[in-house]
Amino acid sequence: MLAALAFVATMALITGLIHLYLWKRLVRDTTTPGRWRRIGGITALVLALLVPATMAGTQAGLYWLAWPGYLWLAVMFYLLVLLVALEVPMLVARLVLRRQAVAAEPTAAAPEPALVGAAGPADPPAAGAVAQPDHDPARRLLLARGAAIFAGLTATGLTGYGIRTALGPPRLDRVQIPLAKLPRSMDGLRIATVSDIHLGPLRGRAHTERIVAAINRLDADIVAVVGDLVDGSVAELGEAAEPLRGLRSRHGSYFVTGNHEYYSGVEEWVQEVDRLGLRVMQNERTEIQARGGVLDLAGVNDVTAAGTGLAAPADYAAALGDRDPSRPVVLLAHQPVAAVEAAKFGVDLQLSGHTHGGQMVPFNLLVKLQQPVVSGLGEVDGTKVYVTNGAGFWGPPVRVGAEPQVTLVELRAR
Repeated sequence: MLAALAFVATMALITGLIHLYLWKRLVRDTTTPGRWRRIGGITALVLALLVPATMAGTQAGLYWLAWPGYLWLAVMFYLLVLLVALEVPMLVARLVLRRQAVAAEPTAAAPEPALVGAAGPADPPAAGAVAQPDHDPARRLLLARGAAIFAGLTATGLTGYGIRTALGPPRLDRVQIPLAKLPRSMDGLRIATVSDIHLGPLRGRAHTERIVAAINRLDADIVAVVGDLVDGSVAELGEAAEPLRGLRSRHGSYFVTGNHEYYSGVEEWVQEVDRLGLRVMQNERTEIQARGGVLDLAGVNDVTAAGTGLAAPADYAAALGDRDPSRPVVLLAHQPVAAVEAAKFGVDLQLSGHTHGGQMVPFNLLVKLQQPVVSGLGEVDGTKVYVTNGAGFWGPPVRVGAEPQVTLVELRAR
């Protein structure tokens, strides 16, 4: 509870500062003192309060706040990115306008030198004279309004496109990954991989049904659900998760926890997912015997578990230690950063999610600061890491530059 309150308080501070900046660029710089500036200021204040209210309200079951709150969060994000990007060209434009205004001023005639015997020095400027401004206020106002209109239309357009992408069906991708230790007889073993389904205030049972249908069409040998299934309790979302019972595969369906399970009642969800027919891999491994060969499939709890006290932390030694090193091992771990530890145990391939592929460009650039792989296939200390974009979304129902995804990983023998 305290962690949730701290998160909401932090979001309130950050969004407050962002809205102060947006108010200056979109309201103060584009209006003159009066009625419209007051209306703009009140609107900015309401929108600033909407974001933390949505964060807190959805936790308390006020799901009607989710759509307006999260949509504004997306628009706010893109307004911020666009306006910050426009700062340099706007500064250059203001300097040009100022120089043009100065150049247009009439050059004052130099005073004639006083004649010998003259009554006194030249007369000073008239008392009522007004100094020339160093820029044109009307042109500066027009420039600010042009930038605001451009940012507003672009942010709205990007958000609209992102909504359509996020709410659309997941893209079905296929990737072939060679493993040196994979027996020839197991060449072509297929693992349907999905993460970040994020059942919650904006996505329910129909979302799960669509994902299950997409996975079943792949006719996979193994199904791997690598965390962040839910944003809510079993009481709230148990019905929405029920279609997972229909997952089909030759050698079973497996699940590992993501960080959001620890915000949603992880112990209850572990029991519920197990009841639905998925084996929850909690710092353990199992043998997959297929086509005359053997592969180790392991799973670890999310790295978030260590700070919650709700479940055992990720234990790589328990999941990967004391095994036959001649066998290939595939590790299911929600966050790509787990590969830093997994590589020490000679993991051949790690399947992960968590990043959403960045979800909203250019947020993917920030994700790179925390995770070694953001999307697709990468490598960490000799361990191959495949990161799927996830099939849902968190927060804004918006995806730009990172479509929702279900991936069929095909293992190939070298």
